[in-house]
Amino acid sequence: MRPTGRLHLGHLHGVLKNWIKLQHEYECFFFVADWHALTTHYGEQDIFSENVIEMVIDWLAVGVNPGSAALFVQSRVPEHAELHLLLSMITPLGWLERVPSYKDQQEKLSEKDLDTYGFLGYPLLQAADILIYRAGHVPVGADQVAHVELTREVARRFNHVYGREPGFEENAEAAIKKMGKKAGRLYSQLRTAYQEQGDHDALGKAQALLSEQQNISIGDRERLYGYLEGGGKMILAEPQALLTPASKMPGLDGQKMSKSYNNTISLREPVEEVAKKISTMPTDPARVRLTDPGDPKNCPVWQLHEAYSDEETKDWVVAGCKSAGIGCLECKKPVIDAVVAELEPIQEQAKQYEKDPDIVKSILAEGAETARECARETLAEVRSAIGLSGW
Repeated sequence: MRPTGRLHLGHLHGVLKNWIKLQHEYECFFFVADWHALTTHYGEQDIFSENVIEMVIDWLAVGVNPGSAALFVQSRVPEHAELHLLLSMITPLGWLERVPSYKDQQEKLSEKDLDTYGFLGYPLLQAADILIYRAGHVPVGADQVAHVELTREVARRFNHVYGREPGFEENAEAAIKKMGKKAGRLYSQLRTAYQEQGDHDALGKAQALLSEQQNISIGDRERLYGYLEGGGKMILAEPQALLTPASKMPGLDGQKMSKSYNNTISLREPVEEVAKKISTMPTDPARVRLTDPGDPKNCPVWQLHEAYSDEETKDWVVAGCKSAGIGCLECKKPVIDAVVAELEPIQEQAKQYEKDPDIVKSILAEGAETARECARETLAEVRSAIGLSGW
């Protein structure tokens, strides 16, 4: 997540609640993407000092747990940058120019000078962010799936260029023996079934078998993944997009909640301000007077009801609005109560970190060490494959 401002309800419902769920299902890495922020906010030094710690406080306050996931700042793991540099040597320029968001963002942010290498190359930095951890899944919205596909193409190209190590087949056969007789025999049978008969079930079973092996190294495991599919050593794993449920959190004007639309409710905004913002939200323009009936479908407040209210409350709103049986302020009260009830425990939890930001810095330092340990392993293999090790 880029540290470009305070987090709001859109972030909570669109990203953070998903992170909280995933941290209990996978080994997760969540990082502050400060290098990515530089691609569009270069020259704005203050955004980092103001936003990095504040953003992580929000993460912690909503329930992202440093005991379940690694939390760190991207620039504190320089392996990301080195892998980005190495991948840039083999990535065709046309691949980056074709990324859908490249032209789209240039048009949307036309007031900024984005004719920079950093902006053109940010999808490749994003690929390095993913590949350095050999991630199996990447939680993204639908608009980011193209970035994951680029990452897969880059990994595939790297493996094709560098995956044929000297003595690859001999090393793969030696790795099979390390699996033990029973597992090694099963792997060989499944590999034959896939390569000779095209049995994709056998491929899946063989991949699952490899993922369970405890007595072979990461290098041998990746080597056997490549041997299984008839290629070379799979040095960089191809990730899958894990589609994040679309956020249904509207802004105060009915559009998507976004800082650029100035229609947000921040996670740590005083609850009095929250109540005031919702109370003054626009409603169905047909309801000029209290006695005028309206239609919830034409009212931004209804979208908040859909996000926060139960069926009984929504039925009450529809009936009361269409019959002019309730006024707009009366309609807004259940939404105000629900939003405040959601934000109060988050704000209470945030207070302990606001009083002692050193706790947050310690969490980030520990997370960076965890991330670097994993990243170093990948980078050692990448350097070796390229021929940059051994001096």
